[in-house]
Amino acid sequence: MTEEATAATADEQPYRSGFVAVVGRPNVGKSTLINALIGTQIAIASSRPETTRKAIRGILTTDNAQLVLVDTPGIHRPRTLLGQRLNDIVDESLSDVDEVAFLLPADQEIGPGDKRILSRLRSDFAIKKDDGTFAWKIPLVAIVTKIDELTREQLVAKLIEINAFADFADIVPVSALERDNLDEVRKVLIEHTPEGPQMYPAEQVSEERPEETIAELIRGAFLEQLDDELPHSLAVVVDSIDYPEDNETGQAYDGKAEVHVSIYVERDSQKPIIIGRGASHLTAVKKKLRTPVNRIVGCKARLDLHVKVAKGWQSDPKKLERLGF
Repeated sequence: MTEEATAATADEQPYRSGFVAVVGRPNVGKSTLINALIGTQIAIASSRPETTRKAIRGILTTDNAQLVLVDTPGIHRPRTLLGQRLNDIVDESLSDVDEVAFLLPADQEIGPGDKRILSRLRSDFAIKKDDGTFAWKIPLVAIVTKIDELTREQLVAKLIEINAFADFADIVPVSALERDNLDEVRKVLIEHTPEGPQMYPAEQVSEERPEETIAELIRGAFLEQLDDELPHSLAVVVDSIDYPEDNETGQAYDGKAEVHVSIYVERDSQKPIIIGRGASHLTAVKKKLRTPVNRIVGCKARLDLHVKVAKGWQSDPKKLERLGF
C-alpha cells in the first residue's frame, strides 16, 4: 500500500449517527444548547422552568455524522396531570437513545433533582456490578452549562465535583449563550455516537411538523413578551395552515398563507393578559414571528391569533388530549 493510500485511509472517518437524549433539571439550558448546536431556534429557550413541553427533535448534520437531539421536558415531581404527561414524554424519549447528555449548571450545587435524574438514568441504562458501582450500557456525557458565570478556579472545582458525582464517559464545559466551547461539545457527542447511516436529509433541522414548530414559537414569544405576568397554563394550537390556491383547480397563486391559531388559557381573567391593551401583545408577537413563520410555511403568511378559555385544562384528560398532550 502506498503512503498516499495509507494517509487517505487514516483520514476516512466512519459515518456516525444516533439519538442523543438531552436531560437535566428544569431551566438548566437544554433548549439553549440544542438551538446553539443546530444554529437555529428549534426549542423554546426561556428563563422560566418547565418551558419545554414536547420531546423536540433537533437534527444536527455534519460531514461525518448526524445527531438527533431529543430535548426532554425537565424531569420533575408532577403537580398536575400535565406534569405527569410531561414525565411520560421523558419516558418515551429516553426509551431508544444511543447516548445521554446530562446537563449540569456550573453556577448551582448538585441537588436532589440531579440525584433523582441520575438514579432514573441508572435504572434505564446501567447495570449494577458486584462492587456497587455501575456499568453504563450507553455513553453518559456530562455537559457543564453556564460556565460564563464562574472564574477559572471555581470551574476547576466544579468539574472535580461533577467527576465524583457519576462515572461519566466525558465531561465538557460550555456556555451556549456565549457560544463558548460549542465545537468541543459537538465533537464529543459525535465521538460517543455509534457508526450508522444518515437518517434525514442534510438540510432538515427538525422532526416537528410546521404546525408544531409554529405553535412552540408562538408560546415562546409570549413567554418572552410577558415574562412573570404570563399564566403557566398557556397552550397554543395551530388549527390550520391555508395556502393561497384556487378552490376549483387547486392551483397555487401569489398571496399570503393564513395560519389559524388558538391560544388557550385556564381562566377568563387571563385573556386580557395575553391580548394586551388594544391587542398590543398579539400585535407584538405577530411582528416578532413574521420572518420565522414565513420561512417555515415557505411563503408570506398571516398569523390569525384567537385567545380562548379551556377551564382547568392542565388536569382534564380530554382537554389535554385535544391540546396535543
